[in-house]
Amino acid sequence: MELWTHDRWRFPLPARHRFPIDKYPLLRARVVADGTARADEIHETDPVPWPVLERVHHAELLRRIRLGELSVREERGLGLPWSPELVERGRRAVAGTLAAARHALERGAAMNLGGGTHHAGRAFARGYCLFNDVVATLGELRADGLAERALVVDCDVHQGDGTADLLGPDPHAFTVSLHGARNYPFQRIPSDLDIDLASGTGDADYLEALDGALDVALRRCAPDIAFYLAGADPWEGDRLGRLALTKAGLLARDERVLDRLRAAGIPVCVVLAGGYAEDVRDTVDINAATAAAVAVRTDGGEGNRTPTSALQRPRAPVITTPPLEASG
Repeated sequence: MELWTHDRWRFPLPARHRFPIDKYPLLRARVVADGTARADEIHETDPVPWPVLERVHHAELLRRIRLGELSVREERGLGLPWSPELVERGRRAVAGTLAAARHALERGAAMNLGGGTHHAGRAFARGYCLFNDVVATLGELRADGLAERALVVDCDVHQGDGTADLLGPDPHAFTVSLHGARNYPFQRIPSDLDIDLASGTGDADYLEALDGALDVALRRCAPDIAFYLAGADPWEGDRLGRLALTKAGLLARDERVLDRLRAAGIPVCVVLAGGYAEDVRDTVDINAATAAAVAVRTDGGEGNRTPTSALQRPRAPVITTPPLEASG
C-alpha cells in the first residue's frame, strides 16, 4: 500500500506540550512492522507550493504565517509556537494529502499519515491547524479537472469548524462532522450536517449515529471523491476526547465509513486528524488499524477484512529524534 508522511520534519515545541509529534515516526515504523506497507511504499513530498494554499486561505493570513507575524492572540489560538519548521511541516502535510487524494482517484482509497487539519479556515489558523489540507487538496483537484464534487466525513472528536468555514458556501461540497457536543471549538461554524454526541458516548451509539449521518450524506450528494478524517481522539482514553469508544469500536467506525463509501463507488482519501492519548502508543495503535483497514480496501487489496493483529502489536519504546533543519 502506498502511503505519505512528513514525520521527519519536526518543529520546536515546549516541554510536555500536548501535540503528539512523536506519533508520526512511530506510526511509520508500525505500518511497516504490521506489513501494511513496505518501507519503500511510504513517500515524502516536497512542500506544497504557496499558490495551492492561496486558493483557499486569505492572502493576509498566509503572509503573516510565512513571515512569522502572527499576533499573540493568533499564536495562542493556534496552540503551537511559530517557527519556519512549523510552516514547512504544514506545507508538507498538505502535499501528502494531495498526493494521497490523487492516488485514491486511481486506486479507490489512499491515506496520508498526517493531515486532517480541520480547524484552519479562510482567515484563521487555530487548534494545532495551520493550513486546511483537505480543502486545499480539493481546490487543486478542481484546478486539475480531476474532481469537482466532494464529501467530507469528519470523525475527529472536535467539530470541523475550519472546513465548514471554507466549504459552507460551496454547492459542490457536503460536510459531515460527528463530534463531542461539549468540546472544542466552543463557538462553531455549522457544517452541512453536524452530529453532536453526548460525553461518554460508546461504540454502539456512535456507530448508530454514524450510519444515520452516512445515510443522509449519500442521499444528498454524489461526490467524485470523499475525504475521511479518521480521528483517534474519540477513544475512551484520549486526554481531549470525552467520548468512550474502544479501539475495536474505532476500527468498526473506520470499516463502516470505508465500506459505505467504497460500495457507492466513491474514492476515499483518508487523513489522521487528532489523537491525544497519554501514552502516544495508544494513538499509534488506532492510526495503524486505520491504515490496515484502508490497505485491504484499495483496488488490488486483499479483501475487506482488517487483520485483527492491527490492534495487537507488542509495544515498542518511544524514541524521539531532533528536528530537521527547515529547507524552505
